[in-house]
Amino acid sequence: MGQTGGEYGVRILTGNDLKTGDVTWWTGTGWSRHVDEAVDAGADGEQIIARETAARNVNAAYVVEAEKDETGIRPAHIKDRIRAVGPTVRPDLGLKPADPSIGNWVI
Repeated sequence: MGQTGGEYGVRILTGNDLKTGDVTWWTGTGWSRHVDEAVDAGADGEQIIARETAARNVNAAYVVEAEKDETGIRPAHIKDRIRAVGPTVRPDLGLKPADPSIGNWVI
């Protein structure tokens, strides 16, 4: 992979599953519903998106600046944090319903 990018140092990819519409994250070998499985795409993000879109593996994919620390990876922008965990008005319907700190993670 190329250099890491942007102010945050990590560039991850997100898009939507073509069959279900679910938010997905690039894992390095495919797409996952869980942002925790996302990997740094570095400078190769646009190339990966072009290849995956052409293969019809993902829809509306784009590069996301993110932060990575000992707790995992977290999108830098609130829009993508919300995409990563699900509805903010009903955390019990999201991907991490049992996580009491999810409100702090999103905001």
